[in-house]
Amino acid sequence: MKVLFAAAEAFPFAKSGGLADVAYSLPKALRKLGIDVRVIMPKYADISPDFSTKMKHLCHFTVPVGWRNQYCGIEYLNLDGIPFYFIDNEYYFKRPGYYGYFDDGERFSFFSRAVCEAVYHLDFDVDIIHVNDWHTSIIPVLLKAHYMHSEKHQKIKTVLTIHNLKYQGIFPKEVMYDLLSLTDEYFDENKLKYYDAISFLKGGIIYSDKVVTVSKTYANEIRTLSYGEGLHGLLSGIGEKLIGIVNGIDYDVYNPATDKFIFVNYDSNTFENRKKENKFKLQQMLNLPVSDEIVVIGMVSRLIKEKGIDLIERILSKILTLPIQLVILGAGDYHYEQMFRHYALAFPSKVSANICYSEELARKIYAGSDMYLMPSLTEPCGISQLIAMRYGSVPIVRETGGLKDTVKPYNQFTGEGWGFSFANYDPAELFAIIKYALSIYPDKAQWRSIVHQAMTRDNSWNASACEYQKVYENLLNS
Repeated sequence: MKVLFAAAEAFPFAKSGGLADVAYSLPKALRKLGIDVRVIMPKYADISPDFSTKMKHLCHFTVPVGWRNQYCGIEYLNLDGIPFYFIDNEYYFKRPGYYGYFDDGERFSFFSRAVCEAVYHLDFDVDIIHVNDWHTSIIPVLLKAHYMHSEKHQKIKTVLTIHNLKYQGIFPKEVMYDLLSLTDEYFDENKLKYYDAISFLKGGIIYSDKVVTVSKTYANEIRTLSYGEGLHGLLSGIGEKLIGIVNGIDYDVYNPATDKFIFVNYDSNTFENRKKENKFKLQQMLNLPVSDEIVVIGMVSRLIKEKGIDLIERILSKILTLPIQLVILGAGDYHYEQMFRHYALAFPSKVSANICYSEELARKIYAGSDMYLMPSLTEPCGISQLIAMRYGSVPIVRETGGLKDTVKPYNQFTGEGWGFSFANYDPAELFAIIKYALSIYPDKAQWRSIVHQAMTRDNSWNASACEYQKVYENLLNS
């Protein structure tokens, strides 16, 4: 079975979010199952020379982008046993960053068409193209429109994974003709039409053979008006074509026993004292009072409403009356950045606001915090809570999407559970669950049990990779 995994970003070459982690760790897990998965992505200017100088040029050809013919090179690098192909075009990709340009519609139309054309040129007889999010979701449409008579393309099946429905790739309908060479028939409610524009993601949902999203709860949520982002009717109508498979994390990358970024290594058998050492060193590094009695609550997040930052804002002054220290790492909306900076200045012994992103500091926060806060408005899957559990930081989450699927709330009567959760998007509920978690913390035996359960959960890709394997096998046997 040969799978071409198309993504706009992949760790460690380019990363702006969880998609990059998935595009590295899922193919790695699938290859362990004997599936020949190869990743294809753009060759961005920001890819480190440590990687770009080692790439091998395989071939080059031209790609039709509407009336234009654009150069496309294919470069290759094998990393950690995963074959990566890179689409090279300096006009589209030799610029800082990955997204947010006025011509993103053209850039990813080119990339998607280049993936289709690459099938002719790769020494790789593709069975399935697995596309991810809006950047590549037009590929199933292009295959049906332009490659139905190609022997190399006719048998190819397509899988679309939706990592976040909010981002749909909505562009003027002229993109359909000028860049994708699609006729008027595709500007239809049952095809690409989205109000007066077109949606790449809608096209992928309709034309792919299977649609997967990144948790079972999110698969149900996006069928509703509240979460469906205008596509709830379509998603409700495709029945079993849409399923949820929860994401995992790479246990080789995220491993407190071997992590070089944290102060002291530990595992599920040695965490009690060694995790405390990480806590003390984190407090010391961030100029916070060093104390085990004070609970360190960590948060590594984009500072946007979807992550529940507005809930925190409404009760932050109350939270700071509790025996806690709040350690924030992230960037996002200017208003929220300034809010955390203000509180860090006003309460320097209780708030550490690190308005940036640092992988090294993130790992230190996971290892050094007692609890991990994730009160998201929406969370298709969430990876941070999985990493937090792996490092023994007990998650406090809202019951939505993958947070509901991966965090079992602690029951003090049975002793079962490895986190704390609240249901309604309400600041009073968030404050109440934080207070409840803090009431459990002083009981060291209970807390040790919660941390041990969190650390021994299998949130690796093992089970989910097997579910993707079944999806692939069912498509090829259908």
